Amino acid sequence: MRLLRVSADHFKNAKDGLTIDLVPQARKSDEDKQYEMNEIDSGLFVYSTGAFIGKNASGKTTALDLLDCAYSILGEYRLEGKHYSCEGTRLELFFYDKGYIYRYRTILDTRMNAMNRTQFGQQELVRKKYYSSYAAKIYDSEGFEAVDITGKLPKDTSIVFFVSDEQQTLAVYFSSSDNGADVYSHAFNILEAENLGIGILSKILFIFDENITELSRLDDHNFRIVYCGQESIKSDKELLYWLSSGTTKGMLLYMMMAASLTEGFDLLVDEIENHFHKTLVRNMIDLYRDKTVNRKGASLFFTTHYCEILDSFNRQDNIWITRSEGKVTAVSMREDHPIRRELLKSIQFYNNTFRTDINYDALMALKKELMA
Repeated sequence: MRLLRVSADHFKNAKDGLTIDLVPQARKSDEDKQYEMNEIDSGLFVYSTGAFIGKNASGKTTALDLLDCAYSILGEYRLEGKHYSCEGTRLELFFYDKGYIYRYRTILDTRMNAMNRTQFGQQELVRKKYYSSYAAKIYDSEGFEAVDITGKLPKDTSIVFFVSDEQQTLAVYFSSSDNGADVYSHAFNILEAENLGIGILSKILFIFDENITELSRLDDHNFRIVYCGQESIKSDKELLYWLSSGTTKGMLLYMMMAASLTEGFDLLVDEIENHFHKTLVRNMIDLYRDKTVNRKGASLFFTTHYCEILDSFNRQDNIWITRSEGKVTAVSMREDHPIRRELLKSIQFYNNTFRTDINYDALMALKKELMA
């Protein structure tokens, strides 16, 4: 099952009609197909990587949250334990599964049950057979027929359940605020659940701190570490203050990335550059674009302030510019500010072509206040 497009009204602080389309609509070169796209059926592609850019409080995280909301409904059929509220949201999802294009519509109920799970109201699920000759018309209403719904579900469970009644991880969300002491056990849980092997962990740790030659878990809160050749036992809280924040976050994020590439689920990362060198971010992007590594067609979607990263994108429709002018909007660069291919996107960013620059007057006002 693959998410193709999500549209929402009344989602968080976003403008109605906020839409994120993961299917390339513009011309696709052979190079694009090789590096920036994953083919999920004949002639049907989704992006292998996508970025959300904008100034602070412009809505980058809101856009990523909308993707997370859609993935959770499709993979888990429920919305629970989220860090955001989506009550009263009207959703439309297009997704692909086993040769069919599906369209799902619902209104997320404002009432919550005892388990703190959002309820689904006014649900509609239709589908049509996918043919490569109609790849450009997958969103057209023509040809959709209602999906046969046999049985009754709890109000907190989406009828997407009837497409595939086995829950699956379609995407994992990583936030830059994930820095608690339980991060180490979380990383080891991923290692064991995905059967990644201890070799993956040692190679990841060496990237971020060459002094660490071994790290193993004794129990949920205690770990054995060999650092600069010296062995010691440390609790998770001791590790949190002993290791750099970049090492801690890097270990967890790269472990999630390894699981994503191995299992084929997508990875959503908020502020991908937080605590990381630019080279590490480029390395992540390159891994998702390398078909010899990303053999199961996983995708990476992230928010960033590193405008230089944009220069590694050949396309413009997988870069979304977010703005908050009363309400949050997210529009692709191709649609909003198409630029010539030979021009560096980073230079255009610095020239404020995308209207993402910080408020200069506000900075000057702060300077005058400090001077006073």
